Amino acid sequence: MTDQKENLTSSTIEELIKEKKYPELRNLFEEYPEIDIAEACDNIDDKTLLITLFRVVKSEFTAELFHCLNQDTQETIVKLMTDKDVTSLLDASKNDDIVDFLEDMPANLVSKILKNTPKEDREIINKLLNYKEGTAGSIMTTEFLEFSETLTVKETIDKIREIGKDAETIYTIFVKDEKRNFKGTVDLDDLIFAKQDETLKDIMNIDFVTVDVYTDQEKVAELVRRYDLNAIAVLNDDKRLIGIITVDDIVDVIQREANEDMSLQAGINPLKDSYSNTGVFKMAMKCFPWLAFLLIIDVFSSIVISNFQYSIAKVAVLSAFIPTIMDAGGNAGSQTSSVMVRSIALNEFKNKDFLKVLWKETRISLIVATFTGVIAWIWFMIEMYTGLVSYNGPEGAGHTGWDLFANRAGISLLVSVTLFLTILISKFFGFVLPWIAKLLKKDPAMMSGPLITSIVDVSSLLIYFGVFEIIQLIFHVPF
Repeated sequence: MTDQKENLTSSTIEELIKEKKYPELRNLFEEYPEIDIAEACDNIDDKTLLITLFRVVKSEFTAELFHCLNQDTQETIVKLMTDKDVTSLLDASKNDDIVDFLEDMPANLVSKILKNTPKEDREIINKLLNYKEGTAGSIMTTEFLEFSETLTVKETIDKIREIGKDAETIYTIFVKDEKRNFKGTVDLDDLIFAKQDETLKDIMNIDFVTVDVYTDQEKVAELVRRYDLNAIAVLNDDKRLIGIITVDDIVDVIQREANEDMSLQAGINPLKDSYSNTGVFKMAMKCFPWLAFLLIIDVFSSIVISNFQYSIAKVAVLSAFIPTIMDAGGNAGSQTSSVMVRSIALNEFKNKDFLKVLWKETRISLIVATFTGVIAWIWFMIEMYTGLVSYNGPEGAGHTGWDLFANRAGISLLVSVTLFLTILISKFFGFVLPWIAKLLKKDPAMMSGPLITSIVDVSSLLIYFGVFEIIQLIFHVPF
């Protein structure tokens, strides 16, 4: 399969279309997955050629291909299609797939597609489009198998053979009573191995998990993962089944959420399309807002340094350790925030666990800060004695023996104490900021990475020069 994928190119498809080798073109769908064909089609410059492909290959194959194409190619194809072509494509498409590409389509193309959609499907699609993005309602499908609890196993299997091909999944069957109330589920393997005269009520699973249309898609993904489900039922306010979400939809959700978290942790607004299909200006605008916001925060670092210019001029070596302190604080905060974001995403703790988690993070921070402080003191002494950092004590002080050692030890201790306190503070921010986002029902990932680094930078400088001034004030140490 790997070799086939590498050999399939846009030029191969172009050649088959131009030379009207339609049987070979159809055979591509038996040899390659639709996603591989879509990647090759996206690279075809003359998109008008693709109309031929959609007309000579059965719609059951091209419908899946269409949903694998990038948005620009989809838009171009819909513009070139006749109403008959659009109708054929829609007839072979699942409603949730139609919703997925309609969400980002221009209004004129949305109108063209909906105009060619059967009335009953149009009503369903419009309803799905009105659900808030990121909720169960926005990703569910209405094409599922729902049977009465009074049906026998034999009758159910006969019905699956009759209508199952149009369903999103046949591996989970949903059961209702005579009042259309949702009663339970039946897995396909249980159905196959059951006695033919048993009813669905006899074999259905009544210990099921459901979500409502407003449930966040991340919560849905967590439930599917936790209970190892093939599909999960979506209920309306009356607790009746109106849709399902299958595991392949959940995989898409997990991928989108992971991409979003990675973008937010890097200080970039999430991309709706792939990197290669995002324009230069649009990509720049994804990066600029965060950089501008962080720049404003970083100005406070400049203000702190400006207010302690006298201290730096008095003991110039202080400036040599500023990057080390700021980097260590940012790294420590990012470590904690990454763990917190992951744990929150996996629902490892609830709001009531705040104090328990805070106590655990405090102990972790104390251990890390202590080890770092001790190692830092030793390393900074080595740096100054080997000349990696040049410091021979204050002017007028002794440059040998005990006085020199005391001065270098004092500077090392100052930096080590600052690192100790900075790591405690940065890990606290790394813990509490994602938690605040969780309480505000925002994505915790937006409170990590560059944001924590910028906050910790300012905090570490205040600690550094604050400790220096306190030592000077109380102990009158000349350094």
